Amino acid sequence: MNTILQVNDLVTKFYTVDGVINAVNGVTFELREGETLAIVGESGSGKSVTMMSILGLIPTPPGKVENGEAIFTSFGSSHDLLQLTPAELRNVRGGQIGFVFQDPISTLNPIMTIGEQISETLTRHLRISGEEARERTVKLLAQVGIPDPELRYKNYPFQFSGGMRQRVVIAIAIACTPQIIIADEPTTALDVTVQAQIVELFRNLRESLNVAIIWITHDLGVVAGLADRVLVMYGGRIAETASVDDLYERPQHPYTMGLLGALPRMDESDSKRLVSIKGTPPDLLIPLRHCPFAWRCDYAFDRCWEEVPPQIEISSHHKVSCFYDLEKGEPRDG
Repeated sequence: MNTILQVNDLVTKFYTVDGVINAVNGVTFELREGETLAIVGESGSGKSVTMMSILGLIPTPPGKVENGEAIFTSFGSSHDLLQLTPAELRNVRGGQIGFVFQDPISTLNPIMTIGEQISETLTRHLRISGEEARERTVKLLAQVGIPDPELRYKNYPFQFSGGMRQRVVIAIAIACTPQIIIADEPTTALDVTVQAQIVELFRNLRESLNVAIIWITHDLGVVAGLADRVLVMYGGRIAETASVDDLYERPQHPYTMGLLGALPRMDESDSKRLVSIKGTPPDLLIPLRHCPFAWRCDYAFDRCWEEVPPQIEISSHHKVSCFYDLEKGEPRDG
């Protein structure tokens, strides 16, 4: 598959009264056409800030993207999203890249009907008439599973449940048939049944639209049946990246092992205590001079406190930022 988005050495900082927050520290990854890439990690690991930096959604000030590039390849041409003007980025957002935010009630305008909000995206990016936009909006509502779309077109956000509001936000994100959809923890505030419905909806959309998806989450349980590859973030850096099967079968980073150990297993008869990762995340006001996970790691040794580990290639589809070889039970060579 061709690479549709290539992010290189992304650095984002927030300049606050308390000091400089080093939110994203040299993140590099790629997204391929039609694949689902899951980005996982606990709160504050830099998942959402990374994606918002790419699309120019970081409030300035206090935020600032200080380094990096995000090469987006669209219809045979490539351009760096970080070098686009605000007007050019507005043409990309919503048109070629859709964004599903975490909280639908904050995303939607409370004084505009659902139909008006979806139609606005269509008329803005596709330059179609109001009547055509209305017809397409009704079809979009049906596509994301909203019952009675003709009637619901005239409803306001408060007349929808949390799950239905999230479906509306998804309809806005896919309205212009984008090449990428970024979903920022779209199931967090929903009950388990609705979560499963939203995940299934994304699976269907991926197949029907052949769209690439970036799924941001802290829940590795959701990732297993949805993603092709997983990118694990910690302390504003990438801890590990691998195919979803490889990550679950042979995690190579102690943090990834901790996340997997915190998941309840339904396929084991013996009851086991879930893992609780000791300690707290790093203080991002302090520039990292060593492994960000060293404070909480049972395998940390001298080198971990002296250097920031680079991405080490385990195989063609598996990389890890760790000086300790978990499989061999000893420090890595080199």
